[in-house]
Amino acid sequence: MDELLKEYAELERELADPAVHADQARARKLGRRYSELTPVVKTIRELDGVRADVAAARELAAEDDAFAAEADALTKRIPELEERLSEQLLPRDPHDGSDVLFEIKSGEGGEESALFAGDLFRMYTRYAERRGWKIDVLDVNESDLGGYKDVTLSVKSKASDPDGVWARMKFEGGVHRVQRVPVTESQGRIHTSAAGVLVYPEVEDVEVEIDEKDLRVDVFRSSGHGGQSVNTTDSAVRITHLPTGIVVSCQNERSQLQNRAQAMHVLKVRLQALADEEAAKKASDSRRSQVRTVDRSERVRTYNFPENRISDHRVNYKAYNLDQVLEGELDGVLDALAEADRAERLAAAKG
Repeated sequence: MDELLKEYAELERELADPAVHADQARARKLGRRYSELTPVVKTIRELDGVRADVAAARELAAEDDAFAAEADALTKRIPELEERLSEQLLPRDPHDGSDVLFEIKSGEGGEESALFAGDLFRMYTRYAERRGWKIDVLDVNESDLGGYKDVTLSVKSKASDPDGVWARMKFEGGVHRVQRVPVTESQGRIHTSAAGVLVYPEVEDVEVEIDEKDLRVDVFRSSGHGGQSVNTTDSAVRITHLPTGIVVSCQNERSQLQNRAQAMHVLKVRLQALADEEAAKKASDSRRSQVRTVDRSERVRTYNFPENRISDHRVNYKAYNLDQVLEGELDGVLDALAEADRAERLAAAKG
């Protein structure tokens, strides 16, 4: 805790220096760490203050019995504060401060699956807007009926947020299943289809070496939103990483050079995530979380339209507000996932 207090004081000193804010990336990194430590430092100081008040009240109780009662009341607060501090000091996911890359892909169900992928895209977009996050669509492949065969987007949090987007959205990866009557169904039968969601932490200073000989680069004309340049020039870029089979496309920017740079960044993020995933599998102390699994083929959630029900199968969460969830009110299910993960980590820390 002493080290945390020293770090907090140093962050205060640096953030008060106008020269630091000339480098926006550094200022943002320092500001996020400062926001992350603020509640911890507040609890430490509150706990120290209560303990000091208890000691003073015990001393004064020798002269006035009223202080004995005050000391007893203050003493009861100490376990509560210690428990809060224990939770705040739990090891954090190293990527919690990161922004994310989202990939949403249609799966089983054909056109209905693509329409559902579009619903998921709008749901996440609306939630991001509620949080004040910045969204950039990097690549989109639309279906005939207005859904998405696949879409890639970048989501960035505000500099003032204590956490990045990853801290909130890291449990969204997996297979999302929908049960409803498709628009293509003429007899009113309920169908089940699915779409896949992949979430990657957008790590700064990604340390991934890529050999150009391992890449196949194709250019093509943009087919989605993009202004006057769409369908007029071969500005869109598709990069295939031959050793892993990872394919990344980008058509959001106007120039082929910009799209290639963006696609290379996305490829590096995905390769870094793949390396992290493999390392976690091999680590002897890796834990198998009930919330987040590396198996992205796992069915994580069901969206049942006839019952207006959303169910998350990892934490037995169920609510009958699917219409509101699709409008971006995701906090209920996200809170349940975060709480389950926190409880698991706390139990592991206690042995």
